[in-house]
Amino acid sequence: MRGALGKPARLIRVMPNTPALVLEGVTAIARADGLESGDLEMAQELFGAVGRVVVLDEDHLDAVTGLSGSGPAYVAIVIESLADGGVKMGLDRATAMILATQTVLGSAKLILETGMHPGQLKDMVSSPGGTTIAGIAALEEGGVRRTFISAVERATQRSRELGKRP
Repeated sequence: MRGALGKPARLIRVMPNTPALVLEGVTAIARADGLESGDLEMAQELFGAVGRVVVLDEDHLDAVTGLSGSGPAYVAIVIESLADGGVKMGLDRATAMILATQTVLGSAKLILETGMHPGQLKDMVSSPGGTTIAGIAALEEGGVRRTFISAVERATQRSRELGKRP
């Protein structure tokens, strides 16, 4: 892009995500050559208005795209699936959606605000021989962790492929 402009340009590559629409996004900002003092800070302040900001090296932006850029779709599938499970077990759709959505929101907020590891939250609600561990066993049988890891990996690879297009 700098070459196409034909003059020195101060460019910063960023990857925001759609939760920025409700001021809960996360934006990755890539460090770049040719910036002047304060440019990076200005970008952080600008994108900080719509959520959190992380600053990293350019070579990590494809992984950001695969994780937080595509992640809202993954979370939407989780919410929809949880609600579908509730409907299957007799809840009406509206109630199931409220329960599923608020559970995801509250769990994310608890992890984010306390700094606890997700495994700690899982352990907090898993009693020996209880309902939660039975559900977790079903998730593990379905390869849920492997599937999410693969989703991020494939999306990252696709981002790299798209970045190589002329």
